[in-house]
Amino acid sequence: MYNTHFRLAEITLAGLCSFQHLGEVVSPSSPLTYPCDQKPILLFLHGWQDNAASFDALFVTLAEKFHLIAIDWPGHGYSQPRSKDNYYHFVDYIDDLNQLMALLPDREVFLVGHSLGALVAGCYAAVFPDKVAGAVLIEGLAPLHESPEQAVQRLRDGIASRQRYRRRAERWGKGRGMSSFQEALQLRCVVNHLSAEQLAPLVARGTYQDGSNWYWRHDHKLRCDSLYRMAKEHAKTLASQIQCPVLSILGRSGFEALRQPGGGRYWLQNGSQVVVGGAHHCHIESPQAVCEHIVVFTSKFR
Repeated sequence: MYNTHFRLAEITLAGLCSFQHLGEVVSPSSPLTYPCDQKPILLFLHGWQDNAASFDALFVTLAEKFHLIAIDWPGHGYSQPRSKDNYYHFVDYIDDLNQLMALLPDREVFLVGHSLGALVAGCYAAVFPDKVAGAVLIEGLAPLHESPEQAVQRLRDGIASRQRYRRRAERWGKGRGMSSFQEALQLRCVVNHLSAEQLAPLVARGTYQDGSNWYWRHDHKLRCDSLYRMAKEHAKTLASQIQCPVLSILGRSGFEALRQPGGGRYWLQNGSQVVVGGAHHCHIESPQAVCEHIVVFTSKFR
């Protein structure tokens, strides 16, 4: 995979792609040179506090049949953070994706999203049905939603989390340093319950060294709670408007709620669901099974 950059209106996204090119992508006719064949594009959208390398285990297998592009969301990996007064509202990711899609060539695009990336992919497919050939949603379906009765507490907690972030930022600046890359890797292993080998690509892209310490690249504002969450009716309306085929991939010990009737699967017009080994990062734990499901799924609509 090769490094790439996409210049959006207010921010530049970094990413990886399966073909080499020079320059920054600013329009479909910019220095990005796409291969002349008509293989479809798989556009990978990672989860919260992950990065494009979250999909590293899938790249070699899927590059045989697709052109691959994986981006770092704003404030993640090598992408720019949002402005200091921006706290990463969910709907802004959909705008980011829309700008990114405008920079891609005129060919079939399948979205592959994990967790946050899956939620963004689903909403985008609902709003722009003519731009998406299909969507693979890994451990994520409809947008996160909750009862309207939670709105006051949600707003109160969200504002409090920003205050805590500001106090930490004054004290720690760029965050607490870690003594080595290995320490950062082990911290993620504990959080995600994955092996060092499985997480090494993701952590390598998500950290940097400054002097004798290592730091996380992601914007620490990402940890602030949302001030608002959709009601169930809003999430159901969005999911039900997805016209393209959808494949939901879940980890056997992942989010159990996504298998339930209210999890969003039965709100889809044309959706199927499969279960593979692993938990929330099942695409890292069972990459071969995930690749096989993606290949079979996309072959039905081409």
